[in-house]
Amino acid sequence: MVTPMEEDLPEAAAPESADVSGGGDGQNPAPILDAPPSDSDSDSSDSDDGGDGADELRIQTLERGLQEQPLDYESHVHYIQCLRKSGKTEKLRTAREEMNKYFPLTPKMWQEWTKDEISLSTGHESFGDIEMLYERGVQEYLFVRLWRDYLDYVEEHDQSVSQCSPSGLTKMRNLFERAITAGGLHVTDGIKLWEAYREYEMAILTIIDGDDEEKAKQVQRIRVLFHRQLSVPLVDMESVLAEYKSWEAEQGNANDPSLNFDGVPSNIVSAYKKATEMYNVRKQYEDQLIELSNVDASEGDKLQEFLKYIKFEETSGDPARVQVLYERAVSELPVSSELWMGYTSYLDRTLKVPAVVKSVYHRATRNCTWVSELWVHYLLSLERIHASEEELRHVFEQALQCSFPNIKEYLDIYLTRVDSLRRRMSDGLDFQLIRQAFNDATEFLSPQMGTEDLLILHAYWARLECNLGKDLAAARGIWENALKKSGSVLEVWQHYISMEIETGHVREARSLYKRCYSKKFAGSGSEDICHAWIRFEREHGTLDDYDLAVKKVNPRLKELMMFKAQQEIKVDPYVVPKETANANDSSQKRKPSKMPTKQQPPAKKRKDNPPKSVVSSDDQGSKEQSGSSVKAGEVSGEKTVASMEMMTDGSQTENTASKESKPNFYSDKCTVYMSNIDLTANEEHIRRFFSNIGGVTAIRLLKDRFTKKSRGLAYVDFSDNEHLEAAIRKNKQKLLGKKVSVARSDPSKGKKSHDAGSSSKDQDKLHASGDHGEKAVVASRSDNEIPKDEPRIIGKNTFAAPRSDADMQGVWISMLPSSSAICLLYFLNFLETSRYIGAIFNYDPSSSASTFCDLRIKIYQAGWVG
Repeated sequence: MVTPMEEDLPEAAAPESADVSGGGDGQNPAPILDAPPSDSDSDSSDSDDGGDGADELRIQTLERGLQEQPLDYESHVHYIQCLRKSGKTEKLRTAREEMNKYFPLTPKMWQEWTKDEISLSTGHESFGDIEMLYERGVQEYLFVRLWRDYLDYVEEHDQSVSQCSPSGLTKMRNLFERAITAGGLHVTDGIKLWEAYREYEMAILTIIDGDDEEKAKQVQRIRVLFHRQLSVPLVDMESVLAEYKSWEAEQGNANDPSLNFDGVPSNIVSAYKKATEMYNVRKQYEDQLIELSNVDASEGDKLQEFLKYIKFEETSGDPARVQVLYERAVSELPVSSELWMGYTSYLDRTLKVPAVVKSVYHRATRNCTWVSELWVHYLLSLERIHASEEELRHVFEQALQCSFPNIKEYLDIYLTRVDSLRRRMSDGLDFQLIRQAFNDATEFLSPQMGTEDLLILHAYWARLECNLGKDLAAARGIWENALKKSGSVLEVWQHYISMEIETGHVREARSLYKRCYSKKFAGSGSEDICHAWIRFEREHGTLDDYDLAVKKVNPRLKELMMFKAQQEIKVDPYVVPKETANANDSSQKRKPSKMPTKQQPPAKKRKDNPPKSVVSSDDQGSKEQSGSSVKAGEVSGEKTVASMEMMTDGSQTENTASKESKPNFYSDKCTVYMSNIDLTANEEHIRRFFSNIGGVTAIRLLKDRFTKKSRGLAYVDFSDNEHLEAAIRKNKQKLLGKKVSVARSDPSKGKKSHDAGSSSKDQDKLHASGDHGEKAVVASRSDNEIPKDEPRIIGKNTFAAPRSDADMQGVWISMLPSSSAICLLYFLNFLETSRYIGAIFNYDPSSSASTFCDLRIKIYQAGWVG
């Protein structure tokens, strides 16, 4: 067994530097030592035994690891190194074959393998096996030194070549031509292959005796080799030209060595000058690559330099040179997916030679198994060159065995397979192949795939079942299965209904609308499906069908509107919902009630209430007047009070009765705050954004209280801290094309702000609002100054009073029933200055439009009340 050798060692030194001891029975290789034995030999032997034990333990550990993880590249490499060091030849050979089954071997590993096998060979019977090893090695990477080893081995050990038989000469020349095709354009190393080819032909010339015609042919063959090399941009072209002139002189063609082109044909001179110019242009790139190799640069730096060089070669328009440069690059950087993607794409665009394309894709997918895009392009390329169904299926199955980063990449592989089968249906393929592919995809992907991807898969499958398979029942079965798994997803119902409409089955589409209009969908989906049913009946149904749809849909829409109003009040208790056409219906569900009269604790009375002499009279008057108003049966007043109580139920309880209980705020213990959200995003988009980490329990998308449009902000609750931390790590990731900010919500911040607004300390600052605001209004004028028809302001309906003196962007609204002296006072706070200004300056006290449910309305700026 040969010992590990450096690549730079001369080939001739290989046999001398290796020795197989112990008859090749798996013992360690022993170096040849000329020094006499010493007393320390026994100690060395003991230490060697200890080293052997450690190596054996290491080998056993690696064997177990590879049995469990056969795709562990590094373990394969270490296993081979340990076996090579210990001299276990049979295990080493098996280990190399096993690794090459999964991965390409590096050029250096092929060199080591071939040299090891040559050192172990005992006769010509092993020549075929070693020749096959060289063949396998040169097909995986472009490596000029491996080609030289291959050429030297065949020339030395092949009997037909060494005897210069006609078959041997033909074989050797064909092998040289293959080497020139593979690496002859290599700017720095290609010259070695040309020199070896010329030397071989010159050696043949020396053994030709007597036959002048054959000798002339051989001379011309060598001359052509010189001419070919002089037309290729390679290093050291001046030396090759000088050697050519010297050789011509030996053949009797005298020339002046001091003149560069004396005796050289004009066409060769022209080709040489052009090649020299090409080399000078490329020299800067070659020098940069050599410099990076010498300083042991990073793979990223080498990649960038190769990409610059490749881009330059592509502009020159010579596919052969581009291909050689790509081969050089992937030999240096075999696991660079960017290089392989560029190489294969270039071949698909320009070369389109089936054998070359298949070879490159095969190597690309073996080096970068995790890049699904390479597998997709591989399948498409095989289809372009009209590969057989067996070959396509084999590559597809190989792709599915790889490990891709996410489930969508497996979906892409399956869809590419189905696309190919669909396009080749005209070639006589059975539709059952497509059906089987979809079945396999659904079974394989469903447990991990998102709703959107499953929808794409099912929609494509159902469409092919209708159009190609002509089986509508099967298409319906696909959608029914999808509904069982994703029945709460609006898009599934929409696609199902769309298929029925496209195939002309109106009755079945109507039946689907009846099944889904009452379901709860995300966002505005519930309203959308109701409106879609109405449109459908308008376009396809009779008048009875339309009436039936309206009869079913309208109550559902009202229910949804009421539910949304309730949800908005819960989310933001300081918002007064807009009045709708059906406000009377909702207000009738609650009986009119008097203003809250729950007694406060004595301490709070002394702290918060105005002086007893002022407030007690107001309270008493309000009770008497409200009582008389209710007894009088003023319908409009009852409706107004009831409506106001319903709309401000949560708000009044929290603000006017803040002394009774604390408001219901979110604890935000496991909550993130999101900002910079796209304004078109809804809760479902946010849920999908966090779908890869899970744990979402609630989503609160903040909306403008007037336009009801998203404000680009949201709170997302999670089940535990683990999911919360994972969510925070998604900060600055994109949602609908925008980078969103994700940060932990700080509940203590909001709590402090709210407590400060409702504490007794800040009550002293709020003389412009609340109870003190009422006192200011009443005390500013005496009872004699108040007209009889102008009621006194009573009650505590300041449910949205400013939280500080700085928060004066609001208005007071007084509502006066036409037949009562009770005045209801409310405060509205505006988020936007423009809306606040509009509320002040668009108000016209003399306008008849300044009424609300038979109430006269007056608007005061917040500062005026204070």
